Amino acid sequence: MNTQEALLNFCLRLADNNMIAAQRLAEWCSRGPILEEDLALTNISLDLFGQAENFYEYAATLQNNGKTADDLAFLRSEREYFNNLLVEQPNGDFAFSTMKQFLYAAFAKPLYEALQASKDETLKGITSKAVKEIKYHLRHSSEWLVRFGNGTEESLKRSQTALNELWRYTDDMFLMNDNDKALIEAGISIDLNTVKASFMATVNEIFKAAHLSIPETNNIITGGCNAIHSEHLGVMLCEMQYLQRAHPGAQW
Repeated sequence: MNTQEALLNFCLRLADNNMIAAQRLAEWCSRGPILEEDLALTNISLDLFGQAENFYEYAATLQNNGKTADDLAFLRSEREYFNNLLVEQPNGDFAFSTMKQFLYAAFAKPLYEALQASKDETLKGITSKAVKEIKYHLRHSSEWLVRFGNGTEESLKRSQTALNELWRYTDDMFLMNDNDKALIEAGISIDLNTVKASFMATVNEIFKAAHLSIPETNNIITGGCNAIHSEHLGVMLCEMQYLQRAHPGAQW
């Protein structure tokens, strides 16, 4: 595994995380609980699509085989996506989607902050811009969880139910493979265990304020960075990729 191949895989992983998270949030468009939140979810989705595009464009440059960012986003199969399992889970209710967004943002923020010290200038530039948006995403979802936890018995119950279901996917965000080892040695990426410490500090702070408890779980599910996914991703890609596959080369 050479450094360029490892960097390509890493960029695809970052792009896929944002692309799939954005697609899930886009499903909320016109379905938000209130108009203001409908707009907020759509804007967060657009932020994530923009971040995905930046990572895909860099990946296309690294691949250097004539494929574009659109090709990487829409013309790969399920077993060629490297996103973590958390972001591909269905939306559920508003509390479920909020919990999912919070857990992802709590992971992405310290990761992007750490990557601003990367020896790869392009990766540093993309993450420096993205971290500003991720900070808002984290604040937005955190405030909602605290509101749920200190609201009604029902809102607290729904938040805890979401946490109980989604926590099993959090270890997957920190799973590393040979690509990560190569990039760490080259000073391009970092040991994700250092990101996990920051992640846990954030979730513990917010969960305490929201009266939520991290569940004990013995069914941890991992595999995203090795392109092993839940049953939900394939269904999602069928819808997301329909236009490009039905009309190859279509452009606006």
